[in-house]
Amino acid sequence: MRVLVLGQGKTGKVVAEVAAERGHSVHVLDEHENIHASALTPPFVAGFDVIIDFTTPEAAVQNMRACLATGAKMVIGTTGWYDKLPDMRALAERKSAGLLYGTNYSIGVQVMLQLAAKMGESLRNAGYRFSIEETHHVTKLDSPSGTAITLASVVEAASGYQKVPIEAKRVGDAKGTHVLVAESAADRITLTHEAFSRRGFAEGAVRAAEWLCSRTGCYDFQSICQQM
Repeated sequence: MRVLVLGQGKTGKVVAEVAAERGHSVHVLDEHENIHASALTPPFVAGFDVIIDFTTPEAAVQNMRACLATGAKMVIGTTGWYDKLPDMRALAERKSAGLLYGTNYSIGVQVMLQLAAKMGESLRNAGYRFSIEETHHVTKLDSPSGTAITLASVVEAASGYQKVPIEAKRVGDAKGTHVLVAESAADRITLTHEAFSRRGFAEGAVRAAEWLCSRTGCYDFQSICQQM
């Protein structure tokens, strides 16, 4: 598989390493080489089977507009752009492209989301108050994290809790920790996912690219991760 990685930041570098380890041909474009998606011409994009984006919200939208218009397959690891999702989905469907997005590509986080839904369902109308705390590195642009927002929405849907508060912290080079707390007058239940490195995110993104390579349409990683 010929893979184009957009973004050479903390996670993008690991994505390129993992893709190469899994036997794929990898080309990396740093943001400075692709200002306003200028490098993503149709002939250039046509040279790749799938594109993986770990850039910034603004850059990711520009990259999607350029690549999806050619019918390309894209895995988007960047968050903070979901207000544009309806437009990107429509573009992907119109051009018979492939778009796979997700707030977190860690399989461990996906399991946490499943457990959080079960927790919310089991504690529905049981008098528990829910809250979330997330910690990431100081250079992370979106706050709260996309993962925390997804976690809150999962709990709200399952429990009927109106609004789960999120406390966001930015500390050093923290890889990512998410803590869901359910507390009543009698006890407290805590569900935690702590990333030790960015490899879990990178492995999930590359596996997602392998899955998407033969498909068209728009997909949420949360809904397809068990198919990989």
